[in-house]
Amino acid sequence: MTDEYTQLAERSRRRLGTSLRRGKYTLTDLLGVGAMGAVYEAAHRNGMRVAIKLLHEELSRREDVRARFLREGYIANKVQHPGLVRVLDDDVDDDGSTFLVMELLKGRTISAEWEASGRVLPARRVVEIASALLDVLEAVHAQGIVHRDIKPDNLFVTLEQTLKVLDLGIARLLLEERMTVSGQMMGTSEFVAPEQAGGRIREIDSRTDIYSVGAVMFTLLSGREVHEARTPMEATIFAATRPARSLLEVWPGAPSALARLVDVALCFERERRWSSATEMRGALAHAARFVGCLPPAPERPPPVPRTGPMGTVVMDPRATQPGEAIPLVKPGRRG
Repeated sequence: MTDEYTQLAERSRRRLGTSLRRGKYTLTDLLGVGAMGAVYEAAHRNGMRVAIKLLHEELSRREDVRARFLREGYIANKVQHPGLVRVLDDDVDDDGSTFLVMELLKGRTISAEWEASGRVLPARRVVEIASALLDVLEAVHAQGIVHRDIKPDNLFVTLEQTLKVLDLGIARLLLEERMTVSGQMMGTSEFVAPEQAGGRIREIDSRTDIYSVGAVMFTLLSGREVHEARTPMEATIFAATRPARSLLEVWPGAPSALARLVDVALCFERERRWSSATEMRGALAHAARFVGCLPPAPERPPPVPRTGPMGTVVMDPRATQPGEAIPLVKPGRRG
């Protein structure tokens, strides 16, 4: 763990037992810490349990960061799909801390499910996850929104087996040009499309998320990353400059229909990918017919040594990207 993480975690823990908005919300448990903020379980004064996403104090003073943070609530409520986390409120505390109030989820991330399964999920399960994810993305894209950070840590399955897509904080409204001028790559290097990794912000559209869905399926099915790299920076460079390898290269026994589906999603040229979540979901329904008696999944390879970039906040060895929030105390709950 880095010194920066230690400081952020300790500072976040010190807020436990305190309240926001003069007793309206009491912070009862720390669920995760990331580079942008901390996630708490909290109790409203009427007894309702919620999740609070609290922007770090120094970032709350930056108007651009605060605006991007608050956008998550507006975007989630604009789409109104059951697969998105409901944002119930947003506010600023008396000390200037900016926060979102969200529904409290109980369950676990797809990343945690994948780890518990030996880092390879059965093909039928991956098809089920991808189908639910594409259903959410259909609704998101229909509103002119691109998520831009689809990854296993941002996919959450509730105790009722509902897939929830988390973290719309870096989503881009296609018609909102003000958010496209910095050229900063935002997202997670192992799952970003070439145009996003290369900072070609104006090229980002719904097909950028399609690439990420393909990368998630590739990893869940094979236990491997699309581009295996030693550092997140190297992974970003590979994503920006190298075509993805075929799923068959790491899992020779994969059903051809399923391998083709993933390979098309991962095309380097976005014009060659599935044109929409709707089209990919239809192709997935066809491929699912061939996911019956499958050969054994590939054995999980040893992990590639990885170091976090300078200044990255990490919760544990699995977290190497700024902004990741790995549950601290209760992995069964997350907002």
